[in-house]
Amino acid sequence: MITYSTNWMGPINMDWYRQRNLTVTKTVVQEEDSKFTSRKKGDIYEVEEITQQYSAGRIDIRGVPDEPWGLEYGVAPMHGEDWNALGDFLWDFESEELIPYDELLELFEANYGKKIRWSK
Repeated sequence: MITYSTNWMGPINMDWYRQRNLTVTKTVVQEEDSKFTSRKKGDIYEVEEITQQYSAGRIDIRGVPDEPWGLEYGVAPMHGEDWNALGDFLWDFESEELIPYDELLELFEANYGKKIRWSK
């Protein structure tokens, strides 16, 4: 049988999120003295947070005849919830023949009940 699994590869650069206006700056009050920085309880500082997680990477494919190292499909950034659902779907998914990329995603969306939310 042929098996499929997700392999997360990013995005891991804050600039990717900044360029898409997916960050927000928040003011935080230090709750206790830090063991790792010079911040003390009550210090006020700003942090930049990601407002919506995205994930990208590849789908690793194992069990294809005459492909001892396996195959892979590159996957563009999609909403983090969709990526996690895709990974869950592929965890138990097997096929006797190699499923083309577009068809595999169509099968996933049919099972998931909604369209993948791709990054713009």
